[in-house]
Amino acid sequence: MNARKKPLLRRIVPSLPLAATVFVFWLLMNDQVSAGHALMGLLLALAIPPFAARLDREFARIGRISGIPRMLLVLLLDVVRSNITVARQVLGREEEITPGFIWVPLDIGNIHGIAALTSMITLTPGTVSASLSEDRRYLLVHVLNLKDPETVIQEIKTRYEAPLMEIFP
Repeated sequence: MNARKKPLLRRIVPSLPLAATVFVFWLLMNDQVSAGHALMGLLLALAIPPFAARLDREFARIGRISGIPRMLLVLLLDVVRSNITVARQVLGREEEITPGFIWVPLDIGNIHGIAALTSMITLTPGTVSASLSEDRRYLLVHVLNLKDPETVIQEIKTRYEAPLMEIFP
C-alpha cells in the first residue's frame, strides 16, 4: 500500500472521536431520541469531520503566563463596570446611545491570542467582535455607545491586546 494513501475509513471519517462527539451532541441537543434524529446525527457525524480536517491548524505558542491573573482581574473589573454602564444606557434616553462599528488594527498575530481577544471583547457588555479581516490585521468590533472611536481602540489595545501579546507571542 502506498504510504501516502489513507485507508477508506480514515478518508470517510478522518476523526472518529470528533464524529462520535458530533453524533452524541446532536442527540443531546434534541428533546427526544428517534430514528430521524439518530440518522441526522449520523449524517452530521460523517459530514463535519472531513471539513474540520481541512482547517489550517496553528498550534499555540505560549510566552509569559505570569500576566494572566492581572489580565483576568482587568477583564472582570471591565465586565462589572461595563454592565453598569450598559444598564444606565439602556434605561436612559435612547437618543443618547450612538452604536457603531470600528476596525481595530491588530498587532497580535497569533490566532489563539486573537481568539482570546475576540472572546474578551465579546464578554465585555457593550462590545461584540464581529469579524476578522482575511489577513488577521483588523478586527471589526460593534460598540453600543461609540462616541470616541480612538479611545475605544486604545482601551482594547492596552487593556487586552498588549497583555495577550505577552502570553501568545
